[in-house]
Amino acid sequence: MGGISKNHNSVEKLWNDFLNNNPQNKIKETPLSFYFCDNKKDADHCAELVVKGIKQATATSLWWYEKNDTPLPRVGDKYIVTDWDGNARAIIETIRVEQVLYNKITPEFAEIEGEGDKSLGYWKKVHKAYYKREMKIHSEQFDESMIIVCEYLKKIF
Repeated sequence: MGGISKNHNSVEKLWNDFLNNNPQNKIKETPLSFYFCDNKKDADHCAELVVKGIKQATATSLWWYEKNDTPLPRVGDKYIVTDWDGNARAIIETIRVEQVLYNKITPEFAEIEGEGDKSLGYWKKVHKAYYKREMKIHSEQFDESMIIVCEYLKKIF
């Protein structure tokens, strides 16, 4: 999970459109909005993959949740995915959460996450680089046995 966006007008508009189309939705408060990754190119690309239904999972390190004192995702959680600039692109819902060691991530998960060529090799390369960048800021080291929170999601709007 990348940056948590400040609520942008498009976030409120997308959520209100969702509520108008889904009046049975019990939660009326606008959910958290965020963008994937740590740079504009990747964030915008991942948002587009979600819109197209290709990206159906994300992999955030448990370290990140602990370092940012952020609760772990739960089944049923809803989020608004934005591009880098905070423009709302899609509403997603968490459908499954698993904690998996980095070195035990499967080719199936890499494919479901939907990035690059969807291979495990690509997944490991880009995620290792990402985890290293986020940990370096805190002078901490990436470890192949670190726990990854594998969050499966579906686009609902």
